[in-house]
Amino acid sequence: MTRISHEQVLNDLAGLLRNFNGREYSGIINSQTRFFADLGLASIDAVVLGETIEEHYGRKIPFHEFMAELGRRQVRDIELGALVDFLHEQLNKG
Repeated sequence: MTRISHEQVLNDLAGLLRNFNGREYSGIINSQTRFFADLGLASIDAVVLGETIEEHYGRKIPFHEFMAELGRRQVRDIELGALVDFLHEQLNKG
């Protein structure tokens, strides 16, 4: 199994978000970019993004674990770096 780098996960996610769900975003997307405040996405977009990511990588990813951890920390917005860290870990398991 080929390991996917942290940088590649960030680049993949940025590519998906540049034209996501009918919205175009031309600003810089990096690990500090916030899902709601910077990208202007809504909570339902998190569900659609999860499905889009699974389709992109061709595998199921336990997003419920990621969301549960954010809930325990009472996070109100998601920095993409946190999602990239989670995806990097999940994609390189096994």
